[in-house]
Amino acid sequence: MLPIKVLVVDDSIVFRELLVQNLNKDPAIRVVGTAKDPFEARDAILALKPDVMTLDVELPRMNGIEFLRKLIPQYPLPVIVISSLSDKVFDAMRAGAVDFVAKPVVSNRKQMEDFIKNELLVKIKIASTAKIGNIKKVVMGGQQEMPSVKKSNLVIAIGASTGGTEATSAVIRGYGPDLPGIVCVQHMPPGFTSMYAKRLNDESRLQVKEAVTGDRVLPGHMLIAPGGDRHMHLVKVGNGYQVEIKPGAKVNGHCPSVEVLFESVARAAGPDAVGIILTGMGGDGAKGLLSMRKAGARTIGQDESTCVVYGMPKVAYDLGAVEYQEKLSDIAGRTYALLNKM
Repeated sequence: MLPIKVLVVDDSIVFRELLVQNLNKDPAIRVVGTAKDPFEARDAILALKPDVMTLDVELPRMNGIEFLRKLIPQYPLPVIVISSLSDKVFDAMRAGAVDFVAKPVVSNRKQMEDFIKNELLVKIKIASTAKIGNIKKVVMGGQQEMPSVKKSNLVIAIGASTGGTEATSAVIRGYGPDLPGIVCVQHMPPGFTSMYAKRLNDESRLQVKEAVTGDRVLPGHMLIAPGGDRHMHLVKVGNGYQVEIKPGAKVNGHCPSVEVLFESVARAAGPDAVGIILTGMGGDGAKGLLSMRKAGARTIGQDESTCVVYGMPKVAYDLGAVEYQEKLSDIAGRTYALLNKM
């Protein structure tokens, strides 16, 4: 199998060289070129035809987000954004990037090596399989008028990974404040989940926040599991639900894990839940969604034609965990239809 050809774009020569040296240690990767700004990067793309590009957000002559907006329509290419802790990364995702990683401290050798080995290499390999054309299928609309949900003691659980920041946003923009409470795990580096929650809060009709232990799951509200080393669990309290954020080992390579959340929803809510699994590599959440379905919950999986990476939804579908497989634009409508039958 041919190695994945990577183009590294960053204005720091030290960071570029560290990436080149460490990425080339993996036989499945070959760095074919580097660039310090978008203009050099454009020429390198034409000359070297890379499979994946890593891109810093802050670049001279043109920032990475503007570059993405101009690049993707002309040269569809999987891009991994390397960003300091900033909400600009979500603008990059909307502009067409496949995924992002948090930029490490270059002077910390161990942190740098861990970052490349455990994060960047994995993301590059996943990005090389991504369907770039499907990023364009994430529609901006979605605030449709839906029949009000009558039953109040219900819960919606959403799980997503690669491509999921925009997919989740597209789904919840179709939801109104009458909807039951939502709990969500989106694989994301620590620090970014609070900014992501704020973004969803600003662009949807829901009240969205990063979850803390004791948060109640309320109608019209959405709780996002914090990135880091803790899992989010749903627990039943009286006639309602709340979440617990607890430390734990990685499950399916992730913490927080969709699997952990879905299994807790199956136990706590049983038939009073809707589970939704969106785009992402691997199988995190598939068995948990099956547990939810076996407990009587209704379940939805994103279809292959709109997934950036048809991994998690495919594994779930193959297990029999997915009751309805839907295009991204149809998931909100299906959610309402299911809730109104419960």
